[in-house]
Amino acid sequence: MVVQKPGDTQFIRTNSESEAVWPVVASVKATPVVVLGSDEHWGLGILRSLGRLDIPVYTASSNPQAPAFSSRYCIGKIALSETGKFTEQSLQHLLSVGRQIGRKSILIPTSDQGVIFVADHADELAKWYTFPKQEAELIRSLCSKKEMYYLAKKFNIPTAEAVFPQSKRDVLDFLETASFPIMLKAIHGWRLAKLRRGQVNVVVNTRSELLEEYYAMEDPEEPNLMLQEYIPGDDQAVWMFNGYFNESSDCLAAFTGRKIRQWPAHRGITTLGICMSNKTVEETTREFMKAIGYRGIVDIGYRYDARDGRYKLLDINPRIGCTFRLFVADNGVDVVRALYLDMTGQPVTAASAPNGRRWLVEDLDLLSSLVYHINGSLSLKEWIRSYRGVREAAYFAFDDPLPLLKSAVFDIGQVSGKFAEQFARFHQE
Repeated sequence: MVVQKPGDTQFIRTNSESEAVWPVVASVKATPVVVLGSDEHWGLGILRSLGRLDIPVYTASSNPQAPAFSSRYCIGKIALSETGKFTEQSLQHLLSVGRQIGRKSILIPTSDQGVIFVADHADELAKWYTFPKQEAELIRSLCSKKEMYYLAKKFNIPTAEAVFPQSKRDVLDFLETASFPIMLKAIHGWRLAKLRRGQVNVVVNTRSELLEEYYAMEDPEEPNLMLQEYIPGDDQAVWMFNGYFNESSDCLAAFTGRKIRQWPAHRGITTLGICMSNKTVEETTREFMKAIGYRGIVDIGYRYDARDGRYKLLDINPRIGCTFRLFVADNGVDVVRALYLDMTGQPVTAASAPNGRRWLVEDLDLLSSLVYHINGSLSLKEWIRSYRGVREAAYFAFDDPLPLLKSAVFDIGQVSGKFAEQFARFHQE
């Protein structure tokens, strides 16, 4: 990858949305990057992926203790109010940041709310930022599991069957012909009013359990729950696609892999993953994204259904995924580097991630492993063996140690509560 190194820097200040104001560092050569939302480990992953190429990366977060802020690769810290709530003030704040940097930067949102915000304000942001131009309507459809379901049906993409009740009456009508188990999940995860036990995906096995969970989780004023067919299988039935699509919706980087463990256990984000080639998943995604005219980074989840031998679409994230650093090609390209190369007019050399490459999220995988062990699905020997092939971790890095220390301090106050929740849940089930 040919990238110029940044030269001298100068410290400037920017008005913040919140009370805290941090210095912003302005570089003068390589195209800068602004990461919109760096509270989680994938924001840190972006910093490291690009920072190791001497690309100046500014990071925005609502959390002054975010591990990404302690990274050696973070040259500018931008304070946000609540990261998930973007307003007109947020727009003006980002424009002010762009002016102070002094030249166009590449803008990378890391959440559904962020990517919707960028699509809605593309014309205004384009003065100071470069990003893949997306139709706002398409982005909203992909961020909604309901609209995504109908879009998949329209283009004949296999997907789990689902219904979208608007009232308790609709749920009762559904129960007349329902087959269990059923997955109860949020259409928009960030809009779930009551995150019971901290989960947005709940598997229910009986009529009474479904009604109990529905009444506990749903907001009658703004229905946001769906009832989805549960596809049987263990964690390794879940497949992931990460890719980057250019202005013509051609795929310049494509990676596939499987989940080994998740948090919350069996139904959450990847804590340990493995790269594995899956041509069916890759080709299905390439064709689907081309058909809908998608541009940019995408993270997609599939589940293999052994009943009919098909890979069925579960979720689409029209943005960077939390597992993107699992997928690194032999030449060092990941989806963020592919985006950077394309946005700066450089060629993206096609390459694949080596089969067997593994990546983990240290703290969450420890929690997950304990739960898997307690429920009898992971022995000590299997746990040790599962780390063979791990090439990278979410927080630990020899060249950037401080984020791990920051994360560890935060985890001390969180581990006991999270583990207690999962332990109690599996004993109830």
